[in-house]
Amino acid sequence: MTKDDQSRADGAIDRRRLLTLGLGAAAAVGLTGVATLRPEVARAATAPMLLAADEFDGPAGSAPNPGIWRHDLGGGGWGNGELEVYTDSRRNSALDGNGNLAITARREADGSYTSARLTTQGTYSVQYGRVEARIKIPRGQGIWPAFWMLGADLPQVGWPACGEIDVMENIGREPGTIHGTVHGPGYSGAEGIGTAATLPSGAFADAFHVYAVDWRPGSISWSVDGATYRTITPADTNGDPWVFDKPFFVVLNVAVGGGWPGAPDATTPFPQQMLVDWIRVWQNA
Repeated sequence: MTKDDQSRADGAIDRRRLLTLGLGAAAAVGLTGVATLRPEVARAATAPMLLAADEFDGPAGSAPNPGIWRHDLGGGGWGNGELEVYTDSRRNSALDGNGNLAITARREADGSYTSARLTTQGTYSVQYGRVEARIKIPRGQGIWPAFWMLGADLPQVGWPACGEIDVMENIGREPGTIHGTVHGPGYSGAEGIGTAATLPSGAFADAFHVYAVDWRPGSISWSVDGATYRTITPADTNGDPWVFDKPFFVVLNVAVGGGWPGAPDATTPFPQQMLVDWIRVWQNA
């Protein structure tokens, strides 16, 4: 996504709350030295740690966990010519009572559009690891769901210097295709670096899928349902800065319209919902 932002495990996981790991165990490992541990202990010490998770359990109509999620608010196109206004109304973002977060884009009575954009800016960020979510995307011309990340230094350096990692984007006119992309200085907007994954048949909106990036120093890999479809490294930026060795925060949103997807038309039904079953953020030890 081109962003000119204006201010810019299963059963063992604690349900619907932010998880943070203390540093005591990591410090102890550092003092002992991994080389002196038994092999199974050494593997555990270097395995990714669960930094944060949300299972979106709760009564229908309740707010997303405020300990994890903040709302970006307002309209103005967001640098992409988008048509929606983002709100913090439960009409646009709420738990559905079935273990999902529903982000709902609506056409209002006056013909305007509203939706929601949720972010972990100010609650947590991650540097390296696996960032994954199980999502059922919406469908239709002009609908633009996304699961992505921005550099936590966005307020200081702006976009695209902060960097952007798009875990998953879809535009409604491509129902069987999702995109994984990075943006940075010299490769932003339409010049972003990435690729697409395409289903052999059907639409991504037909079912839930797990979208993920595995992010390490010097590489980012995208996968859908466990199948990796692209890895990029600093060599892919053709000499432009690699800005992905620092903390990033997470964003979930459904945009309406914009230069890339185009506007909704008579074939586009409303409301449109993106359902997020769970999100898990693993940080490399």
